[in-house]
This record gives sequence, structure tokens and C-alpha cells, in this order.
Amino acid sequence: MQTAAGMRNRIGTSGSKDGLSFLRYNTAAILGIMRSLLTLAASACLALAQAPSPEQLFRDAVAAQQRGDDQAAVARYEQLLKLRPDVVEVRANLGAAFARLGRLDQAIIQYRVALALSPGNSALRLNLALAFYKLANWREAAATLRPLHAASPADARLTTLLADCLARLGNHAEAIALLEPLHSASPQDLSVAWLLGSSLIQAGRKQEGLALVRLVAQNGNSAEAWLLAGQTALQLNDFETARDHAAAAARLNPSLPGLATLQGTVLQYLGDNQSSIEAFRKALGANPKDFDAQLGLGAVLHTERDLPAARRHLEAALKLNAASNLARYQMARLERTEGKLQEAVSNLEKVVQADPGWPQPHIELSALYFRLNRKEDGEKERAIFDRLNAAKPQR
Repeated sequence: MQTAAGMRNRIGTSGSKDGLSFLRYNTAAILGIMRSLLTLAASACLALAQAPSPEQLFRDAVAAQQRGDDQAAVARYEQLLKLRPDVVEVRANLGAAFARLGRLDQAIIQYRVALALSPGNSALRLNLALAFYKLANWREAAATLRPLHAASPADARLTTLLADCLARLGNHAEAIALLEPLHSASPQDLSVAWLLGSSLIQAGRKQEGLALVRLVAQNGNSAEAWLLAGQTALQLNDFETARDHAAAAARLNPSLPGLATLQGTVLQYLGDNQSSIEAFRKALGANPKDFDAQLGLGAVLHTERDLPAARRHLEAALKLNAASNLARYQMARLERTEGKLQEAVSNLEKVVQADPGWPQPHIELSALYFRLNRKEDGEKERAIFDRLNAAKPQR
């Protein structure tokens, strides 16, 4: 039997040995952890020492941008923004790099943030306007350009850009007001003459616009200008001139969109139906959604009495533009030829309701009313035709 003293001696001895072992084990572990921590701290200090400064990042980004490596520039600028998000130059340069990469939406974001930081920066505002312009966002481009133009009204580039945006938005009167003084000051500037001429045509001042567009066509050797000149001459019922201008455009660019349609229309008016049909079919081969070609081909095929084909093309035209009064008028004429008198009357009634000042549909509707024994309606339409025809020189 163990005595109490003996038990105490055993416990004490055993405890002493175990305590020393535990201490030795934990001391080694603690030293290992400390060594690991010291290694990590040294690595972190080395990494911090090796990390480029913001100034170095900016220099590297600019250098990449200058040598045309915009992807590398974007990476550097984005890294820099994490450190310096409120530096205008970084935002502006990043926007420029995005723009050169075609990432215009991202460029716009950077330009807008930069402008918020520097509201009076005209170079930034111009870059933002140009980004909107390249995206064909004419409304935002014009709104961004207006304060720049107001601050520098003599700047020809700003005036031309703003006028171009306004013309594309259909605001031709304001575009003309901006461009006329510019053209007077620099009549040799073909880009200004082109914008002013096309705006004048769209505003209904066709003779003035045609003179300027013809000038651009002659001096700039421009197929597009010859095409617009031909289209305008056609609207002025100068068919021979329209034919000659279309030929000039064809010599420069026979595949120019819209050219075959113009040629087909002119040839139709000049009575060369077969050549007109060929031209319209060429136009539709290039673009089946060409409304004018569908309408023109339907009308000339009606004249040639190919009624089923005429109907196909007129229906296609109305499908492309259901609001077209001219297409509806041509369909009414075809229905009259087909013997579908009620359908023809219905369409002509819609035509005269939409455009009551157009004389010809009134007399054709009058004739149909008489054929359908609607004498009172026929006389009423004939009276309208007589009144409009008498007033025609004053309209």
C-alpha cells in the first residue's frame, strides 16, 4: 500500500517532468510562429517597397497611352484610381483611352465624373460631346456643345459640330442660322457648304440648297453630293438635270445606296419604263426595304399593266410605311384598274382626308363617285378640285 507521502513524491516528480516537456514543446512552437510572422512582415515590407508609387503609375499610364497601348494605359489608370479617385487628369486620360478603344459608354462615365470635379474644363466638355457624337446621340451631343459654343461663338469647329447635331435632330432653322454666317466668312469651306446646303433643302429652300450642294459635288468630287443634287432636282421637277446628276454620281460610285432608286424614278418620269423597272429591281436587290423603290416599281408596273406584280410591290411599300399618302394613292389607282371600286374609294377618301390640299385625288374620287351613282358626292369633289386647281399658282 502506498503511503500518502509516497503518493505525493510520485505526483511531484511526475508533474515536474511533464511541466518541463510541455514548456519545451510550446517554446519551440512559439519560436516557429514568430519566425513565420517575421518572414511575412519582411515580405510585406518588401512588397510595399516594390509597389509603384501613384506618380510612377501615372507616368507609366501616360507612356503606354503615347505609344498607343491603350489597354495597358487603362489598367494603370484603373489601378491609380483606387489610390487617387479624385484626380481630374486620371479620369480625363482614362476616358480618352476608353474612347480610343471604342468603349464610348465607359469614356462618357469618366468624362462626366471628371467634369463634376472640374466643371469649367472646356477640353473635357468637348471630349464628352465628341463621345456622344460618335455614339450618334445627337441630343446629348448638342446639349453638351451649347455652352462651349456660347463661350466661343467664333470657333468654326464648335459651330459646325453643333449645327450638324441640330440638323440631324431635324432642327434645320437653327442649324441654318448658325451656318450662314460661317459660310459667308469661309465660302470655300466645303464641309460648311454641305451642311448648310442640305439643311436648306430640308427646310424647303431647295433652290438655294441645291446651288450649294452642286458646288460641293463639283469641287469635292463627291458622289453623295451629286446624289442629293439629283434628288433635289427631281423634287423641283427638273428631270433632265436630275438624270445628269445621277449619272455624275454613278461615275464616282455606281453602288451608292439610293442611286438606283433615283435613276429608276427619273427614268419613269422620262417615260423609259423598262429601264426604270431595271433600276428599281437593282435597288431592291441591294435593299428590299427601300420604300421609294418598292413604291416606284409598283407604280411603273401598274403603268405596264402587270397588275399582280404591281400589287405585290405596292403592298410591300405600305407595309414599310403604312402612313404614306402617296403609297395609298397609288394603291387606290391600282384598285380602280382592277375594278375594285369600293376599295379604291375607301383609299382615296383617306388620301383626301390626310391631304385635303392635293388636287388630283379629289378629281379621281369624283369620277369614282359618279361611277357608283353618288352624284352629289361626285359634284362636291369636283368643285373642290376646281377650287384647288384655280388656286394652284398661288399655293
